[in-house]
Amino acid sequence: MRLLVLGGTRFLGRHVATAALERGHEVATFTRGVSGEPPLGARALHGDRDDPAALPKALGGWSPELVVDTSCQTRPAALNAADVLGVAHGYAFVSSLNAYRDWPPGPVGPEDGQPTWTTEDDDYGPIKAAGERILGGVLGDRFLTARAGLIIGPHDPIHRLGWWLDRIARGGRVVVPDALDQPIAMVDARDLAGWLVEMAERGQGGAVNATGPTGMTTYGGLLDLCREIAGSDAEWVPVPEAELLAAGVQPWVHLPLWLPAEDARTAWDVDTTRARTLGLPVRPLRTSVADTWAWQQGSERPPVPPGRDDPGLPADLEAQLLATR
Repeated sequence: MRLLVLGGTRFLGRHVATAALERGHEVATFTRGVSGEPPLGARALHGDRDDPAALPKALGGWSPELVVDTSCQTRPAALNAADVLGVAHGYAFVSSLNAYRDWPPGPVGPEDGQPTWTTEDDDYGPIKAAGERILGGVLGDRFLTARAGLIIGPHDPIHRLGWWLDRIARGGRVVVPDALDQPIAMVDARDLAGWLVEMAERGQGGAVNATGPTGMTTYGGLLDLCREIAGSDAEWVPVPEAELLAAGVQPWVHLPLWLPAEDARTAWDVDTTRARTLGLPVRPLRTSVADTWAWQQGSERPPVPPGRDDPGLPADLEAQLLATR
């Protein structure tokens, strides 16, 4: 079938295009053309999603039957896609758990009544929630919204897991939060990508919490796995939350994937029953981490996208924290 990836050259979108090609689809990607080429075999279409004329012009007479949308970042982008692609047989939309207004989000089903953001501001969560409403209002039960959590794997440009692998590989004493038993869950981009293509093929509708199962590992378990895979002699130096915050350590940014206890209490408590029912796979975490490390060693670190914080604990701040221990 004819499948359009909105995105398709970076991380998740790239894996979606690859999965669609492997499943025998005729694949095109639609991007601004600034982040590289799509996988070999996919047609590269270019344009700005915020421009209502761009997508029709790029498509020409090509009419996609399936759509996987990995790149919706504005309300105009959703409106323009709805205008042009509203007749698709299946449309899988990558939203975010940040679309929820209340936490922790409970189970979701085909008729998802859990409240999402309805504000008109330009924060990430409200934009994703608006995209769901705009596109879902046109496509109805042919529209699946995958509210993704933490996504990991090769080609990750955000470099959260990647930063930990790099830092741990250098060895020595490593500042870590003292909340090493904090539960954490994630999904491999390749698992999510293949599943999104399958959902579009089926014309599956509804909302899904698209992340790993609750309690799949802990923060410490993930760091231990990074140390093992990187072959490192790194020594953890746990620092209490209050001291980290007092020193100016920014959660999630300076120590990637770490959240203060009050936030973590609900952030990782996400019901994924429907994702499991619909077949979202969970490959071994060891495989995801090992493949990410292998990819990093064979490529230059990609630039952090504009508007994102460059992750990682500054060396001077780490030295300051270590000096007291």
